[in-house]
Amino acid sequence: MIIGLDIGTTNMKAGLFDERGRLLAEASSPNECRTHADGFAYYDPERLWTEVAAMIRRLAAGEPKRTVRAIGIASMAESGLLADRSTGKPRSPIVPWFERCSLEQAKAIENEVDAFERFRATGLRPSFKYGLAKLLWLKERNGDALRSAVWLSVSSYIANRLTGRLAEDYTLAARTYAFRMADKRWDAPLLRHFGLEEALFPPAVPAGAAAGSVTTSAAEALGLPDGVPVFLAGHDHVCASLAVGSSLDGGIYNSMGTAETVVGAFAARELTKADFASGLAYGFHPVPGHLFWLGGHSSSGGSVEWMRGILGDEKVGYERILELLDEAPPSPSGIIYLPYLTGCGAPTPDPYAKAAFIGLTARHGRGELLRAVLEGSAYQMESIRRCAEAVSGSPIRLMRVVGGGVRNRRWLQIKADVSGITLEAPDIPEAALAGAAITAGVGFGLYGSYEEAARVFAAGGRMKAVFEPDPERHARYAELYERQFLKFCRALAGA
Repeated sequence: MIIGLDIGTTNMKAGLFDERGRLLAEASSPNECRTHADGFAYYDPERLWTEVAAMIRRLAAGEPKRTVRAIGIASMAESGLLADRSTGKPRSPIVPWFERCSLEQAKAIENEVDAFERFRATGLRPSFKYGLAKLLWLKERNGDALRSAVWLSVSSYIANRLTGRLAEDYTLAARTYAFRMADKRWDAPLLRHFGLEEALFPPAVPAGAAAGSVTTSAAEALGLPDGVPVFLAGHDHVCASLAVGSSLDGGIYNSMGTAETVVGAFAARELTKADFASGLAYGFHPVPGHLFWLGGHSSSGGSVEWMRGILGDEKVGYERILELLDEAPPSPSGIIYLPYLTGCGAPTPDPYAKAAFIGLTARHGRGELLRAVLEGSAYQMESIRRCAEAVSGSPIRLMRVVGGGVRNRRWLQIKADVSGITLEAPDIPEAALAGAAITAGVGFGLYGSYEEAARVFAAGGRMKAVFEPDPERHARYAELYERQFLKFCRALAGA
């Protein structure tokens, strides 16, 4: 048996998988985000560990101790905390990836580096999301907290609580803006330039490497056998793509949640000016010899939740959402929604971008507004897909889709109609959990390769549903995308 852990933005999940890739048991807990008196968002690391430990205990209680052979951990990418290098005790709260407290620090970094040269080294553009900017913000708040401390991703923090050892996998190390991909090392000269030390970071290891083994005390507390190896599975979205096989067969993977991402993989090579111009982020893929590209949209499902909240005094239920969509015509709404409630990500990153509805008339009702929100997010993801096509030099004809948004089949059909490509919804209920288990299974030696493990977990490639584009609607959406969505995005840039 393998335990997979997925520490996400909104929820934490643990799953028990057998060697055939079947999810036998699952536990979950909300990942409670709190607000500090100073106004910034944070997660309490002690509470997070307490909830993760409780989930592991629930899974272990249902199986003989000897059957749990490995643990794999995936987590949200840029979130992190300071911990004592000797004891692992938290020195700071967990700073979420979406917390904008480090906007000024990110701007200072941008002003002092050559953006393209740093992109070639890191695969990233400067952003408040990344660890370097967060560390500079923490240093300004309380420089003493950095003494004898180490910056850990959430995955590494949980691994340390289980094993007592420090390590960071390449996929999350590369989300700090302080890791050189070419030589797989922390960038000591850059860190010194900003008054930081390389010792602030743990040893970096490949995704799928063992961070250590569960300590005797942790094993007793959690109901696990002594010495279970713990594997760092890394970036949750990239890890999830392993479970649906999309990163291994030329397809792309789309995760639909509060935020939405599109991920693809390619053979490792030097990054170019075309890659930089794409607006996509790049990093290490768990599969050896590969990199990933990623485009994110932070207010996709978040826009739907926002609409639910303003359609009535209480949040409109999910079934009512579907009813309202059915009441609207199945053709394009004619409303352009710019989905930037929390800024814009790829392909034109802008943390200050704002949302807007354009083209409203008296005939539009709640159903049309909801449809426009789904269309706007679909347009944004189409921008990312087109940039990825331009970089790869080959057409993208297939996208596999997972996440909470998959329940809304109207949305999936809109996405197919907007993009003009086939969407497949794999029969894998928890892709990030499965990806974490795959990574642990490969690291432990249960599977000879990621490709073999993906085939096992995909169970012969069963699909929950397939969505083909409607040619007439696609033609209409393509016109709206080119003539209106892109035009308004350009016109309102910086507004």
